[in-house]
Amino acid sequence: MSSGASRTPSDLDAIIVGAGHNGLVAACYLARAGLEVLVLERQPYIGGAAVSRRLYEDFTYSNCSYVCSLLRPEIIRTLELPKYGLQVIPYEGGCTMMQGGGHLALYDNHDALRREIARHSKRDAEAYDRYSRDVMRQCKFIKPLLMREPPDPTSFKPRDLKELLYLGKRFHGLGEERMYDTLRFWTMSAADFLDEYFESEIVKAHFAGSSIIGTALGPRSPGSAYVLLHHYMGDIDDTVGAWGFARGGMGAITKALGASFEGSGGAIRSAAPVAQILVRNGRASGVALADGEEIHAPLVISNLDVRRTFLDTMDAKDLPDEFLRQVKNFKIRGSSGKLNIALDGLPRFLDMLIPSQIDPTMVPDGKHYMSVFVQYCPYELADGPWDAAKRTAFGDTVINTIARHSPNFKELILHAEIRTPWDIENEVGLTEGNIFQGELTMDQLLFNRPVPGYAQYRAPVRGVYMCGSTTHPGGGVMGAPGANAARAVLRDLGRAH
Repeated sequence: MSSGASRTPSDLDAIIVGAGHNGLVAACYLARAGLEVLVLERQPYIGGAAVSRRLYEDFTYSNCSYVCSLLRPEIIRTLELPKYGLQVIPYEGGCTMMQGGGHLALYDNHDALRREIARHSKRDAEAYDRYSRDVMRQCKFIKPLLMREPPDPTSFKPRDLKELLYLGKRFHGLGEERMYDTLRFWTMSAADFLDEYFESEIVKAHFAGSSIIGTALGPRSPGSAYVLLHHYMGDIDDTVGAWGFARGGMGAITKALGASFEGSGGAIRSAAPVAQILVRNGRASGVALADGEEIHAPLVISNLDVRRTFLDTMDAKDLPDEFLRQVKNFKIRGSSGKLNIALDGLPRFLDMLIPSQIDPTMVPDGKHYMSVFVQYCPYELADGPWDAAKRTAFGDTVINTIARHSPNFKELILHAEIRTPWDIENEVGLTEGNIFQGELTMDQLLFNRPVPGYAQYRAPVRGVYMCGSTTHPGGGVMGAPGANAARAVLRDLGRAH
């Protein structure tokens, strides 16, 4: 699967650029529909940001994405991922720490969390029921849209009119009061939204955390309430909003996808970076690799973000000027860093994300692995680019902050992988290290994602498609963009799916 020497079929129907999870999902659906598909990956391993890597002795790191929830259940079922080894273990709780020594314990059980909130505010405990109901109502409205191609609101094509009617009926079905609430919700800040329910700062701080993950927005930025919702839309074992760990690390997801794809007759070539998408007579004709090799196919589906696809791997003369202008304006702002830490034991007096507590297969006996997602970590620094010294200083800041809450933490550290947005960009290929391949703001959602007029996975050049998180419905290890893009390809080919 991960060998650069993997076969290249001689009569290809489609080439997928990038073996991240969305690229693999798209490849699986196309291969199951009978297409001859080749996936090309620049790294010597597959997975993109969903990987499991051994960088220190026998410790396995989920060294980029780290928890699983958003992966669509229908994709898991259709592609038979459990058959190929995928197992997701529910993450049952955690803790939000306070600087003064207090805490808010977190539970996946609604009533248990309600009792914990009551320790800080009885009023907030009562409001938690209303908050959960209202958030789930928004989830119920948006979830059916995740696996649908967004309509073009300017088009009179029957399919677009049908989708607009579907969207309108769902919206009207909310009722007058909830329609107003929904419009407010999509445009308001997370802080304003939470203020309508809670009074305790620690309670609001906990829930606001989901509103800033992977974005340059703050909790008081307009539109951040939707980012909060985006992290509620997943489910584990039919528990909406639950999170879990893929057994063996996040690479278990892409390993299962790769195996499902190859089980359907697909081929993967790793260590095969694509330098250019080739266009001949106004349509795709294949790709050129960095070493000059050309591989030809009438369909090219890019799992890269919109900027990398059209600004870096296509010739500007093949694309409309207005389209290129919109691509350049697409907001992709890096704001996240990551530390992966191998520990000689379990730290005292601390609650952090320690996957080895739930999945001991990731570490040697008696050891532990800590995953630390850091927000905010800017892509551009005030005093110049990232370098080795600044990376070390960033890591020291994070480690020292954790150590203030755990007296034996530092002495347990065996190894730490420190990843800045610059590292994530250069290793994974995520522009500025943005984990969603673009901001999840209202101007970049639904039929505006990635740019108006091109939100249906098709590029201005015939035969070129997009399948990454830069397209609807956005980021996270969801798989929906890949599945939706594959269905768009198959519709254009007139194939059943």
